[in-house]
Amino acid sequence: MEATFFTEEHQIFRNSLRKMLEKEAYPYYNHWDKEQKIPREFWLKMGENGFLCPWIAEEYGGLGLDFTYSMILIEELQKVGAGLASSMTLHTDIVSPYILSLGTKEQKQKWLPGCISGEVITAIAMTEPGAGSDLANIKTTARREGDYYIVNGEKTFITNAIYGDLVILVCKTDPKASPSHRGISLLLVENGTEGFKRGKKLDKIGQHCSDTGELVFEDAKVPVSNLLGEEGKGFYYLMDKLQQERLVVAIECLVEAEEMLRLTIDYVKNRQAFGTLISKFQNTQFKIAEMATEIELGRSFIHRVVERHAKGEKLIKEASMAKWWITEMTKRVAAECLHLHGGYGYIEEYEIARRYRDTPVASIYAGSTEIMKTIIAKQLDL
Repeated sequence: MEATFFTEEHQIFRNSLRKMLEKEAYPYYNHWDKEQKIPREFWLKMGENGFLCPWIAEEYGGLGLDFTYSMILIEELQKVGAGLASSMTLHTDIVSPYILSLGTKEQKQKWLPGCISGEVITAIAMTEPGAGSDLANIKTTARREGDYYIVNGEKTFITNAIYGDLVILVCKTDPKASPSHRGISLLLVENGTEGFKRGKKLDKIGQHCSDTGELVFEDAKVPVSNLLGEEGKGFYYLMDKLQQERLVVAIECLVEAEEMLRLTIDYVKNRQAFGTLISKFQNTQFKIAEMATEIELGRSFIHRVVERHAKGEKLIKEASMAKWWITEMTKRVAAECLHLHGGYGYIEEYEIARRYRDTPVASIYAGSTEIMKTIIAKQLDL
């Protein structure tokens, strides 16, 4: 179902992006997944063609477009593969917006052109070995000494950790603050910062080409000029930006469900069992009808929420609903589609196997399903 807010300009953008991906991404994606890395050259090609951070203002080299164009970018990258979408959409629509909305003029001029060109790959470091959803209780500290913050701590499960160039670090500048979330600040940490190093690259079940790793800070010296926004307001900045992050994940998962259903319909219409096509069995038809209905419902809801989000509306409840329901729905679709492929669904040469592996983590990151339900309940004044 096509969104009513898409115009001819949106379709031109989509066609141009799709044409590039058909040439530069689809033929190589399986190789990238095996190598567990997206080549820097591809980032640069995306930037050269204007597909990275298209919403950034023209004064910094962007196109000044709105989130509806980001939705197209997310959809087309996800069609190629979840690992590609995870890495690139984190950079374009989750991390870079912090710099544009919170950065000083100097910070924007220094970093945003590189974010657009692909020369600067970004990451955001929230999660720690002992703190995931419980963000207020992170342990990484940043103690001010003159013109520097001295940072100590560890981060884990960080997308773009290994090959990224710039990290937005979530840390405690006031460990004694009460309540504790008032002591959180955001720092921009650059490659080459003294005392900052990568930990191990994590070996994930899926989304292999999206690098995920650990970050270590041992008396790391971060210039005070790299403070993003105001000291002590980091938690509030994070809460404000999470609406878009959760919408990004919901869009990714919806497309993943659509792609898995497409693959499965094609398979059952060509595979025979007991002398007839699998697609002719009533059970197969019922299962596919159920999945198609849930996907269509999710698509309708996403379009409505994205249209309102692009207008600047606060949609904490709706974004949380989209995130939990669509990610869980996509897991159900993944299981059903794999099952309908029979034994072939468990074979790596079939695309459904990769997409099945790529799916489950989406209901955990950007706020788990349980956290989403808690937020919804709070918004309903329960």
